[in-house]
Amino acid sequence: MPRLDQPFVRGSVATPAGKIPQISSELTSLDRWGAFKVRCNVGRMSYTVDPGLYALGHPKAESTVVVTANYKLTFDHLRSALPGRDLWILVLDTKGINVWCAAGKGTFGTQELVERIQASGLEQIVAHRKLVLPQLGAPGVAAHEVKRLARFEVVYGPIRATDLPAFMDNGHKATMAMRRKAFPLRERAVLIPVEFVSAFKWFLVLALSFLILGGLLGKEGFIASASSHGLFAVLALFGALIAGAVLTPLLLPWLPGRAFSLKGLWLGLIWSGILAAVTYADLGLWGGRLGALAWVLMSSAVATFLAMNFTGASTYTSLSGVRKEMKVAVPLQVVAASLGLCLWVGSLLLA
Repeated sequence: MPRLDQPFVRGSVATPAGKIPQISSELTSLDRWGAFKVRCNVGRMSYTVDPGLYALGHPKAESTVVVTANYKLTFDHLRSALPGRDLWILVLDTKGINVWCAAGKGTFGTQELVERIQASGLEQIVAHRKLVLPQLGAPGVAAHEVKRLARFEVVYGPIRATDLPAFMDNGHKATMAMRRKAFPLRERAVLIPVEFVSAFKWFLVLALSFLILGGLLGKEGFIASASSHGLFAVLALFGALIAGAVLTPLLLPWLPGRAFSLKGLWLGLIWSGILAAVTYADLGLWGGRLGALAWVLMSSAVATFLAMNFTGASTYTSLSGVRKEMKVAVPLQVVAASLGLCLWVGSLLLA
C-alpha cells in the first residue's frame, strides 16, 4: 500500500483491503514548486509517488478506477483535472516516467498493471471490473491479457486528462477530438526549460574551455585574446544552444524537413551566417575565412544535436524513425564539430 505520510495525502479511506491514502484535486504551493523544479530539470528522475491505490475525494465501491503513472507531475496533472470527483486512482510503478514514455519502455505495461491490481486488493474494494487507462498508455498494455489474468476490463480514456470529466459523463465514451493529440506552441514551449538547463551545464564547461583556448592561442596575450577570441566563441556557442534548444521547438511546424536534425540545421546555418556578417571585415584574411567556416560547422553540429533531443517528446516521430535519424545524423555531427574545432584553432594561429 502507498504510504500515508506522503506530503500530498490528506487522510485515509477504510476499505476491505485496508486503509487507502486519500488525496485531493487541489494542488498546494509545495506541489507547484515541485512541478517548477522538474520543469527546470531539478530532481526530475526522483519526482515520484508511491505506486498503489489512492482515493480521490470520497469514492464508493461503484466509483470509477483511473490508472496512471507514478511520475508525480503526471499524477498531479491527473488529479487536478478532476475537481469535485470521487474516484479511485491506481498508480503503476513506472520508475518515475510519464505514461507515454513508460508505455514505450514497458514499465507502463500489462504485467505491472496486473500485479498492481492484485497487490492493491482492488477486487475487494470496487464492485465493478472496469479500468480507465490513458490512451497514450495503450502501446504497453494488452487489454485481453489484463482481462484474462486479472479479470478487469480495460477502457481507454481520452489523451488529455482535462477531457476525463466529459469522458466519464458521456458513459466512458470518447469523442474523436479526445482521441487526437496535437503539439501546439504552448506544449512545445513548456518542454524547453528541461532541455535548456540540461544543455546549459555542458555549455558552461565548453565555454570555459573555449575561453582558455582562445586566451592561449591568440597572439594578443592571454587576457586580451580570451576577451576577444574566447568571448566570441562563447557567444557563438550560446547562439547555437538557443537555436537548437529554444528556437527549434518553438518553430518546429514551420521549419523545412521532417528530420529534427534537419530542422535544427536551418537555424544553425542562419546563426552562423549572422556570425559571419558580424565579422565580415575578417573574411578577407585566411584566418577569418577559416574561423567563419569553423563556426558554420560547430554551430550546425550543436544546433542539430540539441534539436534531436525533442524527438521523444513530439507527436511527429516514431521510434524506428528516431533510430534511423540518429544513425545518420550523430556521426555527421561528430565529424562537423571535430573539423570545426580544428579549423577554429587554425584560424587563431593564422590570425
